[in-house]
Amino acid sequence: MQMDLRTVSITPLRHTFGHLARRMGAEKPASRYPEGTLALQPAEHYHYRPTWDPAHDIFDPRHTAIHMKDWYALKDPRQFYYGAWTLARGRMQETTEADFSLVDELGLAASYPDAGRQRALTVLLPLRHVAWAANINNSYVSAYSYGIAISQAAMYATMDQLGVAQYLTRLGLAFNDLDALTDAKQAWLHGADWQPLRQYVEDLMVEKDWFELLIAHNFVLDGLLYPMIYGNFNDLLNAEYGPVFSMLTRFQREWHAENLKWVDAVIKAAAADNPDNQARLSGWVRQWRERAQGVLAPLATLAFADRADSILQEVVQQLDARAAKAGLTV
Repeated sequence: MQMDLRTVSITPLRHTFGHLARRMGAEKPASRYPEGTLALQPAEHYHYRPTWDPAHDIFDPRHTAIHMKDWYALKDPRQFYYGAWTLARGRMQETTEADFSLVDELGLAASYPDAGRQRALTVLLPLRHVAWAANINNSYVSAYSYGIAISQAAMYATMDQLGVAQYLTRLGLAFNDLDALTDAKQAWLHGADWQPLRQYVEDLMVEKDWFELLIAHNFVLDGLLYPMIYGNFNDLLNAEYGPVFSMLTRFQREWHAENLKWVDAVIKAAAADNPDNQARLSGWVRQWRERAQGVLAPLATLAFADRADSILQEVVQQLDARAAKAGLTV
């Protein structure tokens, strides 16, 4: 018996899936991101309208005042699909866990000056409630936004903010200070310095327009809060007490620097789509920026004392520069 083996070259009929070929052309191979993102939004054959909101379809672009010619223009420049996101966060988590382990191994938390520890925990620990609110708000954005490009990225932000809340809680545990966690909760519920910020994020929990919510929390509030606290306040702690808290808040700094690329890209794409979007987004930024400045003023005073006004103005200018780069008029 004789067997002849030979290589046969098979030419594929197309290089990608049909729904992608219709958008990108049949000859262009797709990467994982467009495969898991483009043209996946259910858009027809709805069997019923939600009983809690019969005025809208279960997936409905009318949940925001923003209009888009193509909702898939709101792409994520990081090109995160689930696999890429988990790998990126896994690497960040490994680094953060190593930082916590090093602080524990070398006894850096135990030897940290009491004045610095109290000052840092007083400012940082209540912010876990802001991160939890961001988790809820981004979950709403993911649920009611239209197009997988925006909804999946918002869900990644939802879970990232949960991670921020957990790492802030671990600060109290790292310093073996359970009383500080209890005090932080009471400060969030009753402290005069925290009530304006608490009202801001809780008002956003009932905001119906998901794009305005994205502007108010992800762009404006996070755009002011993260540079002020995880940038300027960390610098202050480094100069006066040492870099321990900078090590233990590395996740927040690196995450915000990465996340703002997505937020800014979404706003820029929406503003460029039509003049009405640009005007509405600009108005939202002006409206929520003014309010956010007011609610962050007590926190800035708590963190920086007599330097509060200058620090707050500095981060506002940084936010305005981001808005202008995204095509907004603020």
